[in-house]
Amino acid sequence: MKTDMFSSLKVIHGAARSTALSVAVSLAVAAALATPVSTFAATPAAPAKTSKHAKTSKAAKKPAPAAAAKVSSRSVKAGKGAAVKAAAEDEAPRAGVTRKRVTFTAKGRHHSAVRRIAYEPRPPTVGQAFGLHETPDALMLRSSVAYVIDQNSGEPLFDKNSRAVVPIASITKLMTAMVVLDSKAPMTEQIEVTDEDRDYEKNTGSRLSVGSVLSREDMLHIALMASENRAAAALSRYYPGGRPAFLAAMNAKAKQLGMTDTHFENPTGLTSMNVSSARDLVKMVNAAYQYPLIRRFSTDHSYEVYTGKRTLAYNSTNALVRNPTWDIGLQKTGFINEAGECLVMQATIHGRPMVMVLLDSSGKYSRFADATRLRTWLDNGGDQQRITSADAGGSGT
Repeated sequence: MKTDMFSSLKVIHGAARSTALSVAVSLAVAAALATPVSTFAATPAAPAKTSKHAKTSKAAKKPAPAAAAKVSSRSVKAGKGAAVKAAAEDEAPRAGVTRKRVTFTAKGRHHSAVRRIAYEPRPPTVGQAFGLHETPDALMLRSSVAYVIDQNSGEPLFDKNSRAVVPIASITKLMTAMVVLDSKAPMTEQIEVTDEDRDYEKNTGSRLSVGSVLSREDMLHIALMASENRAAAALSRYYPGGRPAFLAAMNAKAKQLGMTDTHFENPTGLTSMNVSSARDLVKMVNAAYQYPLIRRFSTDHSYEVYTGKRTLAYNSTNALVRNPTWDIGLQKTGFINEAGECLVMQATIHGRPMVMVLLDSSGKYSRFADATRLRTWLDNGGDQQRITSADAGGSGT
């Protein structure tokens, strides 16, 4: 009889412990999903009342740290894999809102949920500050500046704020590439990345670590295709006379091309002081198009380099170059907070070469969507010339 009673008590105790564990996990998950992050950060935890149920819940929660450690380990491994596959960023870190996947274990089964994590909002771009996004256009583009011309005739086909002078981010690297190639320096010369090539203004990172050594040709390739900032910075430092002479050559080249709205302060574009207008950028694209290496490197899909330490695989920052429906002869992307999302391209549409400039677009993929909208409009015949500049006859802002 004692044995029967002992067995019954074991069953009851096991059931109670299982129920308590389920309740504790459910309450913890509900609290994690329902409570905003700011509440976690700002509100101190209220003292809990002690009870038998509370003690049972605490005992049930003890294994949780081990489970969390396993989740963290998997997350770190996944993050490393994603970093290797990702293209090099040409952009400063984006502020805004992101989502985080939360994983927990209940009754031996894994569950996951997505929770929103709030970050500091992205500051307004220069275009937003000057109200350029308020300019209406027939295609409802997300870019505050858009300009499309027939490359052969120079005829403008679409114009939205083309005279506005705004930051251009890594579009800068087209000028950087032209100055490098104009110097006639040997493309096989080995160039080393040093501390001087770090970004001390935006504090962006790079996969090209200090001490990496590449040929001038490889540096130019990843600067144009993957917008590798340290590659562009190193190229400017190896120019005769150093970086000051390189910047002087950039501005002299802009003046030579008649780019009167343009000024450069660094070779990467990681500063809001590198400014231009869409009309000037058409001149820069046309000039860069005359360099076969710029055409080839900027439109390459992927490329591997050996840094002397390891091999790095880079991918293009422009998804459209991998789209077989596009015939792109030259392209460059760019982003910093002050400039928004930027894109310039030379593309052939219906056998007609075009130059397309999109600046200050809002949303990571909106510049590519705007390019597609413009191409669709041109595919349909471009019913009429679209001039929607806020000040079509002025000097811009």
